[in-house]
Amino acid sequence: QVQLVESGGGLVQAGGSLRLSCAASGRTFSRYTMGWFRQAPGKEREFVAAISWNGGGTAYADSVKGRFTISRDNAKNTLYLQMLSLKPEDTAVYYCAATKEAMVFTVARRDYDLWGQGTQVTVSS
Repeated sequence: QVQLVESGGGLVQAGGSLRLSCAASGRTFSRYTMGWFRQAPGKEREFVAAISWNGGGTAYADSVKGRFTISRDNAKNTLYLQMLSLKPEDTAVYYCAATKEAMVFTVARRDYDLWGQGTQVTVSS
């Protein structure tokens, strides 16, 4: 069964840091672009960061550029999101996702078809 499972969310003060992980199974992880998206209450799910299948390409939303770093370990089938200098506006449920097609780099939500259950990140002011 193809599955993505996020972990690492929690409550942190503004200025703090968290590292999210996403464990993948059931699909050849190393052939797919992976992404992080987030959804705050009452808002649409939005793109945060993406990394190509081999880690050679990354992309970030402007709102997180310079503070968040996406990475992956294909040997461990795991995706990461290191988040520094967290702000209250980063509060959301964070989802990892995998693209429908192998070896295609994209940041569009419609191109991702496999999603985790999400992990809550809450940043207090």
